[in-house]
Amino acid sequence: MTSLIATLTPFGAALRDRLRALRAAPERGSVSVEQVIITVALVGIAVALVVVIANAVTSRSAQIQ
Repeated sequence: MTSLIATLTPFGAALRDRLRALRAAPERGSVSVEQVIITVALVGIAVALVVVIANAVTSRSAQIQ
């Protein structure tokens, strides 16, 4: 049991230090929010492009028949 405690103590200390560092930098997540907004915009553009291409293909196939 002592070896388990000796093993887990450094991990607990490292976790505590990491949490303190994260709390000290509250603006740290702003990059993630910006990336999500950019990703949503790119997905929207891709969906619009697929719709335009699908409509063009449908109209061209109607002209062939």
